[in-house]
Amino acid sequence: MKWILETKWLIAIFAILMLGQSMCVTVCAQERASRTEEISWTWEVRPAHADANLPNVLLLGDSITRNYYPEVKRQLAGAANVYLLATSASVGDPRLLRELADYSIAEPAKFSVVHFNNGMHGWAYSEAEYRDAFPSFIAAVLALAPQAELAWASTTPVQENSETGPTNARIDARNAIAQSLIKSNGLAFDDQHGLMAQHPDLYLDGVHYGDKGSDKQGKQAAEAIRRLLSLPKR
Repeated sequence: MKWILETKWLIAIFAILMLGQSMCVTVCAQERASRTEEISWTWEVRPAHADANLPNVLLLGDSITRNYYPEVKRQLAGAANVYLLATSASVGDPRLLRELADYSIAEPAKFSVVHFNNGMHGWAYSEAEYRDAFPSFIAAVLALAPQAELAWASTTPVQENSETGPTNARIDARNAIAQSLIKSNGLAFDDQHGLMAQHPDLYLDGVHYGDKGSDKQGKQAAEAIRRLLSLPKR
């Protein structure tokens, strides 16, 4: 895989970023408080009986990812152990980097593939801040899984724009920012946005999708993972 920076340099940069964050106390805490959503959460799922002979795959994302995780797990049954780390922390929010660092310490699994997206939160951060934070997000994922192949999934559209939350214009802007960085780093791309833009009838609540939509997402995500694992198409 071709990278702009070697993995070890990205991990070193991530370590420096984490050190800088630890030095930011009062001012940064006040800034985070003004941008933190009313409800914050994390959601982790591990295989009950991981097969040591199979590769480990991590789905990293938010509630959209959490909803299609069961289908990815079903599609990859017998081919990979599938883990989930979903969080409301967004790109630009320093909590996301800390959560990834904590997970890398707590989770002993060595991942062969990380399929990631954290795009449906963090609307208090500007697109410029999103752009500035995205490289450190990639570095944090690499620090979590240094040997893994990475696949970024584009953020899905919403049914209606929100004054304080996501709008399709902002989602398009963020996807363009992320995709340019993903391409320049030689990472795989899973176009979940393009997929679900074709299915406006499958929304559950205007942001999330019902079972049929989540299953479509899970099938496409699983195929992206299969390609990175050099597995035959199902």
